[in-house]
Amino acid sequence: MKELTEYRLPEDIKSMTEEELDLLAVEIRDFLVEHVSETGGHIASNLGVVELTIAMHKVFNSPEDKFIWDVGHQSYVHKILTGRAGMFGTLRKTGGLSGFPKRNESEHDIYDTGHASTSVSAACGIAAARDIKGEHYDVIAVIGDGSLTGGLAYEALNNIGSRKSKVIVILNDNGMSISKNIGGVSNHLARLRTSSGYTKTKSHIKTMLERVPMIGRGVAEGLEGIKETIKYLLSPEGVFFEEIGFTYIGPVDGHNIKAVTHALESAKQAEKPVLVHVITRKGRGYRNAENNPDKFHGIGPFDPDTGAVAGSLGPTYSSVFGDEIVKIAEEDDRICAITAAMRDATGLKQFSERFPDRFFDVGIAEEHAVTFAAGLAVNGMKPVCAIYSSFLQRSYDQILEDVALQGLPVVFAIDRSGVVGADGETHQGIFDISYLSTVPGMTVLAPADGAQLRKMLRYALTIDGPCAVRYARGRCTDEPDEGSEPFDGNNIRLSSGKDADIWAVGSMLDKAVEARALLAEAGIDAGIVDVTRPYPVDTSLIERKKPVFTIEDGIASGGFGEHLKAMLAGMSEVNVTAWPDSFIEHGSCEDLYRKYGLDGMSFAERIRKELGR
Repeated sequence: MKELTEYRLPEDIKSMTEEELDLLAVEIRDFLVEHVSETGGHIASNLGVVELTIAMHKVFNSPEDKFIWDVGHQSYVHKILTGRAGMFGTLRKTGGLSGFPKRNESEHDIYDTGHASTSVSAACGIAAARDIKGEHYDVIAVIGDGSLTGGLAYEALNNIGSRKSKVIVILNDNGMSISKNIGGVSNHLARLRTSSGYTKTKSHIKTMLERVPMIGRGVAEGLEGIKETIKYLLSPEGVFFEEIGFTYIGPVDGHNIKAVTHALESAKQAEKPVLVHVITRKGRGYRNAENNPDKFHGIGPFDPDTGAVAGSLGPTYSSVFGDEIVKIAEEDDRICAITAAMRDATGLKQFSERFPDRFFDVGIAEEHAVTFAAGLAVNGMKPVCAIYSSFLQRSYDQILEDVALQGLPVVFAIDRSGVVGADGETHQGIFDISYLSTVPGMTVLAPADGAQLRKMLRYALTIDGPCAVRYARGRCTDEPDEGSEPFDGNNIRLSSGKDADIWAVGSMLDKAVEARALLAEAGIDAGIVDVTRPYPVDTSLIERKKPVFTIEDGIASGGFGEHLKAMLAGMSEVNVTAWPDSFIEHGSCEDLYRKYGLDGMSFAERIRKELGR
């Protein structure tokens, strides 16, 4: 059998037999496990869509036909089938292959994705442009059942159904997002998976009618009204998509290439919007991922034989948060925890098991999560909303209008703040200080380690108004700090220096400490302020007549440094070190810090040059 890099893909797929396609699926799975075990990435979701992706390239002609992948973390197979297998050793590495679709990477990547529930909207727009221009090709949006819990998906489905423009939506139904799917949509799809009565009955009636001499075929073709009645009688759960204007095909076994190919060929022949419901299993073909799809959703390098993750063990900011909120909830029965399909990833598994009545996973619906939290707060509860920084951006209006306008005590536990590395532009949490500092009454806190996170969480729950605690991805120190004072909401001066002052926000304190040591070697005496509260800005610790150098894991515009600089204009010189006002590409965090001058050595060199030493 050929190596994957020896095929002419996707062209060779067109001429392959069913048996050859099945063998190709096996080879792709082996290839994925081999390479992703070395680079890390989203392995479980990609193992689940191997046959589906092969069938898509068998039936349609990319890039003439347009594939839009919701979220996009399941596009590895698509990348392999469009000539990028030889680059997989660089997956998610600095300067290498992205883990998500990127238009600047291949003509087969039609639309940049990274957040959930967007693909159907994008497909609607692409199809509308196609129709306006009088072009003829298919537009195919692939969306998971987890992403279908997002309201944006329904706005787009409704729009497509009302316009009647030809769009094919493939619902990749694996019963999972990152955590197990919940809610009415999930329950509806579960019923659909097991409801085959309508499909079987329709097929049987059509077969019987076509056997009637002379008139059978004509009668069979004219029974659309009767078939719709049968659909209501036998499978009332299955009419939802048809009610909003789609032809529904499915459910289809997503690991049977022949079945999926047949369903997609039927969809291709249709002249109106079509939804193809495909049932897949996350992690298919790799036992470790099948048995633990949460762990293998997004994972670092791992041992392909055992599934053990490489790297050192130790607490993460997420685990510290999860541990502390359980302790607080044991003391106060008003504490509630909310997440958006991220129970385990945000550290809330223990809370959900200990306090099931006070834990709420609302699905991929960040906007609802925030307004839901506002409702809890209005009625006397103390909600803590745990959401990734880049995903909380979707809830800006709700933060502003539903929480802040009413001055409600909602705590936002903002996980993955700052640069997160390999997931790239769509996941870097570098905008939160800037967008939250525009919200009246908002307090933003930033811990430098796990012990501070514990204290800040307790402090945040005492504030009579909205408060955000932003913390980084990954490992942190969590040393017991029994004898110290509780956090009081103010910045902390760690040292003074005669030549300069370094003000470091949150997790950037380590970079500041490193820079201070390097400066000392050059004869420069710099003090350090631990900026625990980047907003509202506290200037009480300013030591006049010394230049101030700020460093933060966020963009410059609207960030802490820019606010401090504006407040001290004419009084103290402020030099800001932050991420540029742009989207930061994927790569290791260390590489990105060095490239953009936010590592300790680069920061020290900048201070040295500014001081003229």
